[in-house]
Amino acid sequence: MEFGTIGAGTIGQGIAGHLVAAGHRVVLSNSRGPASLADVVARLGPLATAGTVAEAAAADMVFLAVRWQDIPEALAGVSTWDGRILVDTSNQITGLAQADYVDLGSDTGSELVARHAPGARVVKAFNTLFARYITPDPRHAEGRQLLFYAGDDEGAKSDFRAVADGIGFAPVDVGSLREGGRLMQVGGGPLSALHALKQD
Repeated sequence: MEFGTIGAGTIGQGIAGHLVAAGHRVVLSNSRGPASLADVVARLGPLATAGTVAEAAAADMVFLAVRWQDIPEALAGVSTWDGRILVDTSNQITGLAQADYVDLGSDTGSELVARHAPGARVVKAFNTLFARYITPDPRHAEGRQLLFYAGDDEGAKSDFRAVADGIGFAPVDVGSLREGGRLMQVGGGPLSALHALKQD
């Protein structure tokens, strides 16, 4: 599979680093353009390249790693998804305070993301982990870092699970975007900020 990131901050770079370490090619993108990522891709090595959002979104599996308020603009330039997998790493919060939580009513954040990316097979993942748990090697002497994920497409979830397992995480399927997404979201989801290891 080919991989891309929309967003290249701490989370996007962390995921890209794991993918590159496992031998995968990754196209990173951000709102400032490929030139702004020269130092990032140089550090990640020859398997990483910088591209436009459209180029990154052309990959088989794309990781959305932007701030909640930037999602509509970040996805607006992708004209079609054609069944490619979009992994949503976002949380529906615009700042660090409880008042910054965005109440979507009965919807979950990834259901809204899916509406901004028609044709994409959306998987929710990585949003329950603080960034400092995403970037380092998820394999520890005590076990592997648990990685919860949710989605409505079983094929997309199966592909994601294989990728997550291959880069060292211990993936755990928690259900659909609606039910699993509620378990994972900030603002009351019991899996949000739950950092645990699985013993192999």
